[in-house]
Amino acid sequence: MDKIEYCYADLTSEIISAAIEVHRHLGPGLLESAYEECLSYELGLKKVFFERQYSLPLEYKGIKLSCGFRVDLFVDQKVVLELKAVEKVLPVHKAQLLTYMKLLKAPVGLIINFNETKVTDGICRMVL
Repeated sequence: MDKIEYCYADLTSEIISAAIEVHRHLGPGLLESAYEECLSYELGLKKVFFERQYSLPLEYKGIKLSCGFRVDLFVDQKVVLELKAVEKVLPVHKAQLLTYMKLLKAPVGLIINFNETKVTDGICRMVL
């Protein structure tokens, strides 16, 4: 897949557009893994570069730890994407995203909660 350079606004617009397309076809009520698979397909169609289940490096007092943290999607090495299928996005979900963004030095993050009647109501954008 050819890598295309995006500004953050264009990139998040592409991601949200892909999420809307997935939600239009699937609706709410499925597992996060189903949405991740379909969103990955849609981003691929748009030729957006991303990595799935991106291993999150964690360093503690100079030692690299293997804790098994994984980001759902890391888009264009710029946007951390956390997918949810929950009744409500909680403060802990936002804290998780912010932590991932800091560890990856990613300036932008999105939580997309597919368990909404209208998926755009379940989108939370965060910026460092």
